[in-house]
Amino acid sequence: MSELKHPIIKNVLHVGQKYIAIAKGSKAHFHFQTWKLGKEKVLIDDSRKIGKKEPMVLVIGHKFKLEVWETIVKMMAVGEIASFQVKKELVYSYPFVSKTLRELGQESHKVKHTCTMTLHTEGIGYPDLDDLINNPCDLEFIIELLKVERSDEYEKEVWQLNTEQRLDLVSNLKEKGNKLYSQKLYDEAEAAYGQAIGICEQLMIRERKTDDEWISLNKIKLPILLNYAQCKLIKGEYYAVIEHCDTVLEYDEDNEKALYRRAKAHVGAWNPELAVEDFKKLKSLNPSLNATVDKELENIKKLYKEKEEQDKDALKKMFTKEQNGT
Repeated sequence: MSELKHPIIKNVLHVGQKYIAIAKGSKAHFHFQTWKLGKEKVLIDDSRKIGKKEPMVLVIGHKFKLEVWETIVKMMAVGEIASFQVKKELVYSYPFVSKTLRELGQESHKVKHTCTMTLHTEGIGYPDLDDLINNPCDLEFIIELLKVERSDEYEKEVWQLNTEQRLDLVSNLKEKGNKLYSQKLYDEAEAAYGQAIGICEQLMIRERKTDDEWISLNKIKLPILLNYAQCKLIKGEYYAVIEHCDTVLEYDEDNEKALYRRAKAHVGAWNPELAVEDFKKLKSLNPSLNATVDKELENIKKLYKEKEEQDKDALKKMFTKEQNGT
């Protein structure tokens, strides 16, 4: 097949609905087939058979790695099926896009990792894509545009939000977590808090620890981290609680909630000396908590005695077993 005379040649295979221009920020959902053009047409990819076997979702205006896909999707109507023959100069990035799409949903150990060195020596792990890198050619995309959602019709993903919108989402997720916690839906509350913490940390990566912005973000994050630790405490995940409370106390050494929750976690993980240390500090910080703390300290004494009895019984049984064995 001779090289294409125009950068993109469209051929409608099935007429769709009335054409409506797709606005920036809209989500386009489509299935695609990719064909290698040459002496013979060779099928490279079919979205119904690779990766998650789900439609491709493209957010218009967000600079997808394969820019030509945005161009051709914007030429289509919902329900339309069309063929687009595209010059090789516009599809140099396709092998890398294809690799990503093929590996979506795979377990991490099955994903073929690529760096610059292995790209030159071993390729990207797929012979047909390696051949396409080494011998670029025109491609044909057969696209079926399934639906288009305007930006106000779907809930934006975090990466689409600006900083202000992300901080609003953090606040909403914290409130959502609090409501779920009050309903004793601890797993769901933990998930909401965890998502809020993740967004805070993504924003903090952009700043230096000494910057006012980082300090402000950390102040937003720490109370949510405490709530997250409380969910972990209820579920008996004591070492996670200790780790998260350590983080809070690193920046707020007299935080009473962090001290109390870490002390409780130390009891659960049976680090009694550390638990007593935290409880005593809590008592010195807030005398109004004396009754609560004294009760916890009495509980530790009780657990000590129970453990001593258990150890004695275990030694006695072991000694009796050895005697009987001889």
